[in-house]
Amino acid sequence: MSDPSPDDLETPGGSPDDLETADTEPGRDDAVPVTIYTREGCSLCTVAHGTVERVAADLSVAVAVDLVDVDEDPELADEYGERVPYVFVDGHPAFKYEIDERELRLKLLSAA
Repeated sequence: MSDPSPDDLETPGGSPDDLETADTEPGRDDAVPVTIYTREGCSLCTVAHGTVERVAADLSVAVAVDLVDVDEDPELADEYGERVPYVFVDGHPAFKYEIDERELRLKLLSAA
């Protein structure tokens, strides 16, 4: 799967770092930030979260996962609609809908 198009790269409401952290590894300043835009009941979102955690553990790369429910912010809900999960790795758009594990490995190793 290729990276999202430039039109899909905007982050409404500021950078992912400005958003409330839902799930992080505490005390890990060296952790790679991963933001997953999600919504309740999204099975692809659950798979994406599990994939990030599993691949990071396989690589022994610490990640700080921020799960952002797009339905809790009207601007995010308008921007992403049904287009979740949408995954940022180290502040950069990386995946939409499904995660390519090989690409995720490369992105995590590059950011670590």
